[in-house]
Amino acid sequence: MALTKITSSGITSSAVNTDKIADNTIVDADIASNANISPTKFGLSTPPTLSSFTPTELTTTSGGSISITGTGFVSIPQVTIVNQSTGATITASAVTYNSSTSLSATIPSGGASGTYKVRVENPDGLAVQSSSTLAYSNNPTWSTAAGSLGTIAAGASVSLSVSASSDSTVSYSETTSVLTSNANTPTSTMNLTLNSSTGAITGTAPEPSAETTYNFTLRATDAESQTTDRAFSITISVEITEGGQFN
Repeated sequence: MALTKITSSGITSSAVNTDKIADNTIVDADIASNANISPTKFGLSTPPTLSSFTPTELTTTSGGSISITGTGFVSIPQVTIVNQSTGATITASAVTYNSSTSLSATIPSGGASGTYKVRVENPDGLAVQSSSTLAYSNNPTWSTAAGSLGTIAAGASVSLSVSASSDSTVSYSETTSVLTSNANTPTSTMNLTLNSSTGAITGTAPEPSAETTYNFTLRATDAESQTTDRAFSITISVEITEGGQFN
């Protein structure tokens, strides 16, 4: 069937020629972005789009379901997640087609941890990959028990540590403003140092006027930006000096 009308703004320069029409290889890219011509006019399908997905974190231990929002989904597409470091893919074990704009996909457990993007491929082969990423990894696990890290004498040298592990490198930080703050030392802050790489807590203990327990929360963060918080405390003891006068 002959084309009856093509405006100069409708098709990109040299996009359509005799050979392309003859072998039916006109593609979406040949249509100018400002043409306002649907690819279906050429017997072409429109690729899906992917605008968002939730949640953005899953654990390798449990996997889980993600809800995907976009356009142009066709029943029933294939959903995979693509490792951004290795290119390895994990295929959803189940996909539910809710509508052309909504999908649910079950990501299995047991895959390699890492940062992934979500990919949706319609039955006709047209596909889209998310711009945002999915953290598929286990959260850090604390090996240091919550609660007291010990009792230190006022003014003494402090050498304590906390530890957590994950399937990637862990860093440490404080979510409160007690352990490493000097805003109100020695009354409510300690002015100690927390090593973000090793979890070592060092410095000189504050010197409050009476025995004081300082409560604070530390956060372990892995390479996939997953976090686990834990509450700790350090008690500073004060030596009691007795004095008196005898007549």
